Amino acid sequence: MTDSAEPSVKYKRVLLKISGEALMGDQGYGLHPPTMARIAREVQSVHDMGVEICMVIGGGNIFRGLAGSAQGMERTTADYMGMLATVMNALGMQAQLEALGIHTRVISAIPMDQVCEPYIRRRAVRHLEKKRICIFAAGTGNPYFTTDTAATLRANEMTCEAIFMGKNGVDGVYDMDPKKHPEAKRYDTVSYDEVLQKNLGVMDASAIALARDNNLPIIVFPLDEPGGFKGILAGKGTYTRVQG
Repeated sequence: MTDSAEPSVKYKRVLLKISGEALMGDQGYGLHPPTMARIAREVQSVHDMGVEICMVIGGGNIFRGLAGSAQGMERTTADYMGMLATVMNALGMQAQLEALGIHTRVISAIPMDQVCEPYIRRRAVRHLEKKRICIFAAGTGNPYFTTDTAATLRANEMTCEAIFMGKNGVDGVYDMDPKKHPEAKRYDTVSYDEVLQKNLGVMDASAIALARDNNLPIIVFPLDEPGGFKGILAGKGTYTRVQG
């Protein structure tokens, strides 16, 4: 990447958080390789701008701990199963990114050395400095914490300048569900406290509080809009910024 293109980039290091459901396309379950390939190309377009990228992917397309717990499964066991689902998604995304020629590391909070690296903060930072994409898997490694919280934690540890929340079907944060209420109003910017008070559903409360306490902005944007991720990095596009 030439230095001449660098000044146009709004952020130098970001974390992209996407749900597991985003990987299943129009299927009801699992992984949809063409959808994953499309997301990988979106990530590639930003990587080609010289931006250092971390990723956190949920596991809801395979197993969701809360759902398992609601059906009578012991909560801690259900959450660990959900963490393992995020490792599967991370490995799938790694395969798609490396097929595009991008060096990628899956880094798990639960050690499983045969398939991915254990989480060591300084090593992960070094990967980013070498322009490798780091996909953080297995959440925080602890039950009762969501991948939203894991994303905010890792973004702070990696000194990311923003979290990008890729959503399907919406172009930001609304005061009510725009799919059910056509009159819903989209926010250009909204405060952390307002997100918590109005329960706007950007992230869970602990993740929002952690972002607020560290003044880490959250950019909510449409993941299914071609070129959307790249556009926002260049200062364009439609999105909502959650900030102090």
